[in-house]
Amino acid sequence: MADILHRVGVERSSPERAYEALTTVGGLSGWWTEKTSGDTGVGGVIEFRFGPGGFDMKVVELDAGRLVRWEVMDGPPEWIGTGVRWDLRQDGDYTIVLFKHEGWREPVEFMHHCSTKWATFLMSLKQLLETGEGAPEPRDVRIGDWH
Repeated sequence: MADILHRVGVERSSPERAYEALTTVGGLSGWWTEKTSGDTGVGGVIEFRFGPGGFDMKVVELDAGRLVRWEVMDGPPEWIGTGVRWDLRQDGDYTIVLFKHEGWREPVEFMHHCSTKWATFLMSLKQLLETGEGAPEPRDVRIGDWH
């Protein structure tokens, strides 16, 4: 098994604001993809749609201001059954976002692509929390299409 790991420090925010950006349709559509819908409560499924496709994530755990966990229910075969985890905490002037996309069966080239895309979207989340405006898809940083 392989995991994608990232850490981002966000200024002028709080774990509670980061949690809101990860647990509401408005928040998620402000940094990941504008085409976000679904039920963001525990047991609910959130649908994320992008130009070439999308993902369905089941919300498996929420701890306000501290933790968000999803399980990938639908999307590319490499993603099915993987998990996405967000740990949030305050550290001085920064809100720390620890991100993990865990449970990849093997580190295939697509995982490299996804790691880079996750990093660009985490910077979009940081931008949303610090300035009020993120860069969700279709306004995200392009790194090349995956075929």
